[in-house]
Amino acid sequence: MGSSELTTTVTTGRSSSSVIDSIWGCTGTTIHKEDLRKRITIPEYLRVAMREAITKKDVDSVKRYYDMAYADGAETPTAAESPIVVFINAKSGGRHGPELKARLQDLMGEEQVFDLSAVKPNEFVQYGLSCLEKFAALGDTCAKETREKIRIVAAGGDGTVGWVLGCLGELKTQGQDPLPPTGIIPLGTGNDLSRSFGWGGSFPFNWKTATKRILDRVANGPICHLDSWDLVISMPGGEAMETPYSLKPSECASLDQDLEIDGELPEKSTYYQGVFYNYFSIGMDAQVAYGFHHLRNEKPYLAQGPLSNKLIYSGYSCKQGWFFAPCSSDPGLRGLNNILRLYVKKVNSSKWEQVPIPSSVRSIVTLNLPSYGSGRNPWGNLKPEYLEKKGFVEAHADDGYVEIFGLKHGWHASMVMAELISAKHIAQASAMRFELRGGEWKEAYMQMDGEPWKQPMNKEFSTFIEIKRVPFQSAMVHGE
Repeated sequence: MGSSELTTTVTTGRSSSSVIDSIWGCTGTTIHKEDLRKRITIPEYLRVAMREAITKKDVDSVKRYYDMAYADGAETPTAAESPIVVFINAKSGGRHGPELKARLQDLMGEEQVFDLSAVKPNEFVQYGLSCLEKFAALGDTCAKETREKIRIVAAGGDGTVGWVLGCLGELKTQGQDPLPPTGIIPLGTGNDLSRSFGWGGSFPFNWKTATKRILDRVANGPICHLDSWDLVISMPGGEAMETPYSLKPSECASLDQDLEIDGELPEKSTYYQGVFYNYFSIGMDAQVAYGFHHLRNEKPYLAQGPLSNKLIYSGYSCKQGWFFAPCSSDPGLRGLNNILRLYVKKVNSSKWEQVPIPSSVRSIVTLNLPSYGSGRNPWGNLKPEYLEKKGFVEAHADDGYVEIFGLKHGWHASMVMAELISAKHIAQASAMRFELRGGEWKEAYMQMDGEPWKQPMNKEFSTFIEIKRVPFQSAMVHGE
């Protein structure tokens, strides 16, 4: 990645940081607009060629821009010192989304700001970066330097950031190095990825000035790393399922053969595959998120920003019974242990082990970051003697492990979110498998990185969710 690469300790976001975040950009050294623009703007022939290649979905058709740039008598183009490309979810951030998009276009080449409603990150990877690589192969040193130096900004919530990181990760699978590092402008509700990498928990109050500072920090900030986790669902064939965009049908997915399956398998299985960066959860928290997600889609006028989102979410938690009502007719069937088995590979072990699920747990969370639910750390800052007793290690976002914990009900979750107590520690693992079998329950609710779905269950055959670490890490720009 270059000499600027280093390992940075990932910070834990706190709810109290919102005040600091809101005034971020009001103090500090003045950043001059023209100087910033000069440092981050990609030469015109390249940014126009990239945009056209993406629009036409054809890299070969834009070679004329290379020919013009290197025609006889033309001045040899020079790469920007710190070229930046922004992906913005203009629907996020309440009323600020469109205004922020215009501000970003004003601070750099307009073609470098991509609205995710029009251009998807995978299209940028497939055609935009390939355009730079094609020009570099023709001997274009400016394109070569731009490709090597380019950094990405994801402006949106955790779902948007994960989407961008996932598409950039395809470069690794295709052997296209280097992997561009990513900075964040937080426009979502929880913004846990943003908090964990020093970009704050909310959109800055003085956002016009702060936008310049964010871009300057993306250009110059140190690089750290983030684990990501591959999730595979194997379910009986024939079941219809509506999934979020982060979860796709897969023909080639399979389960780890080292862990034998106890019981019969269906004649045909359907597979889905996705990647998460922050968390995956099963249970009541996902059910509440599912209801809130659909309410927001049906009545978007209710969701005018992070504060209103949080108020609606809190009210929906009560309505869904997270606090007051049982999730089944018999209180003894509330716990996830009635429908779920958990197998893990523990710290420093390559063997699968079954881990018991406490009967009181109604929600299980598999957490990668030390930030969850708008900056809380439900795993807690555990003492060395407790870590040793449990066989755990200190949790980091790049340590190759996830933390698995349980929440009993809404009141317990509230105490955990207030950081008055820790969640119910279940395991720390480098791989895990959940096995679900429906009894009275015909479906379970799941979510990963804020994207919920309803998972159908079968009484005769099990549904499996297997999670393993992706063999490479995402590159992140640290914002502090």
